[in-house]
Amino acid sequence: MINWFKKRNREELPDYWRTYEALFKEKPTQPLKDTRFVVLDTETTGFDFKEDRVLCIGAVSLINNTIDLSESFELYIKQDRFNPQTVAIHGIIKNEKVNMLDEDEAIKRFLKYIENSVLVAHHAGFDIGMLNQILKRMALPKLKNKVLDTMILYRATRITSNLIDQEKNYSLDEIAENYNIELQDRHTAAGDAYITAMAFIRIIAKLNKNGKLTPKDLFRIK
Repeated sequence: MINWFKKRNREELPDYWRTYEALFKEKPTQPLKDTRFVVLDTETTGFDFKEDRVLCIGAVSLINNTIDLSESFELYIKQDRFNPQTVAIHGIIKNEKVNMLDEDEAIKRFLKYIENSVLVAHHAGFDIGMLNQILKRMALPKLKNKVLDTMILYRATRITSNLIDQEKNYSLDEIAENYNIELQDRHTAAGDAYITAMAFIRIIAKLNKNGKLTPKDLFRIK
């Protein structure tokens, strides 16, 4: 598939991809308060990028520290692969009675939802990596959106001290507990997306104490 994709003409890319890609022709210049963030989470059959599959995508839209629940996003994806060990975590079982979409229809709807928004996730490399694997199987390019990781941003809020491990990987549970965020619907894609969005709002408030924070400042945090 990869070799075939390298030979693929741009005109052969599906219309929905070209519509999505066209949104990135101009670099965004809006201030932080006007930037649309899409906070997302995925539930998967496991943690192997090549072998495992995305079962569910959940997301919420956020502008100016306000979560728009009317624009929430959740879909389930049909998969042949099944890992009983992960069912105890996310509760998604094979042939569950929910409306399930094929990967191509799921990614089409996902791209339409996110547009050129900044994507936010906890341990974002995993979620974005799994989504890019879907695109790879469809012979499409990787996601073009800028991405922020709440774990990295949260770590930047910690006071620099010899008593604090500056390289610690904070779990979503730890951050939620620190900010007194209720862990409702934990380990569902939609629930975790909402918890992550709440954490993101608190983190931004910590980082923006002088009121001058910009999206570019966030992207520079490592």
